[in-house]
Amino acid sequence: MLNLLQFESELKNGLNKNCIVFCGQDETLIKDYINEIVKKTVSDDFKQLNYIKIDGTNFEFSSIINACETLPFMSDKKIVVIYRANFLSDNADSKNNKLFEDINSYIDKISPYTILIMYYVFDNKREKPSKKLFKLDKKSYVVKADKIRGANLEQKVRNLMHSNNKEIGKVELRLFCNKLDNNMGIIENEVEKLCCYTMGREITKQDIEDMFPKKSDEDIFDMVDFLGQKKADKAINIMNELIYKGEKIPYILYMVERQFKLLLNIILGLEAKKNKDTLTKELRLNPYICEKLIAQSKRFTIKQIENAVDYCLDCEIKLKSSTIDSKILMEMLIINIVAA
Repeated sequence: MLNLLQFESELKNGLNKNCIVFCGQDETLIKDYINEIVKKTVSDDFKQLNYIKIDGTNFEFSSIINACETLPFMSDKKIVVIYRANFLSDNADSKNNKLFEDINSYIDKISPYTILIMYYVFDNKREKPSKKLFKLDKKSYVVKADKIRGANLEQKVRNLMHSNNKEIGKVELRLFCNKLDNNMGIIENEVEKLCCYTMGREITKQDIEDMFPKKSDEDIFDMVDFLGQKKADKAINIMNELIYKGEKIPYILYMVERQFKLLLNIILGLEAKKNKDTLTKELRLNPYICEKLIAQSKRFTIKQIENAVDYCLDCEIKLKSSTIDSKILMEMLIINIVAA
């Protein structure tokens, strides 16, 4: 299995396999790399004919055969992308397991003029590559799209700044990269916010401190996500990690309650036919965060969220008035939300 830097080296030297499989949590980052491959392989003039995208959550194996076996039009190569290829998960159902076996067998027979690209997005940052991905490793480029770090991350951020006609000093750039979780979707939005915030002047360290979101927010998001998946043990593990990092239980409770209230507003807004842009403005959210909340809201019903908020309020009262250990109260809260 390759990391992104190793895969970039393979790209420079020329690909000698007809199948590429990306996996990781950052879908935007994966899409960026796919777009680079498409740019280098397929002419814009005939892109509609030589670049085919297939929804990996709902397709038949025959559609892959048809897409891959059709000759490219006025080009040496064509690209077929299976996005959100959930059949690559170890938790796939019998139908998706059959799809995987069919595709695994077909990879050896892919026409030399076709590049088949698949990608699978992890549910959370703690998920590991599936056994199926390792099965594909010998016959495909299997690339784990981990977040880019160090000098490579700094260069990407600097390029984004330049695209916004903005310069940033070395010290400020390093501070920005060290503090921000380097999910490219978040970075693009944060760079744009920072450029707008400092329009007409230089970026300072204080600007970055003022604009930067707390890292614990993402852990709270993951915690609520596990509550939606009915995985109380994993939600408790995240709570314990937050406590270990120094977060106080009242703050953790406040953030969980806030998250559920945001989800309630998201669901009510969607039912009122509001789009992402409207919800972003009304709830004063980062567009990327709003998109993630919309996806997360599908794990809950309105009744489940209302119950969760009630449980949070009840837990808050007990934290202030009861002699029960606060950690036990939080564990009880998690179990109640999962059981509801």
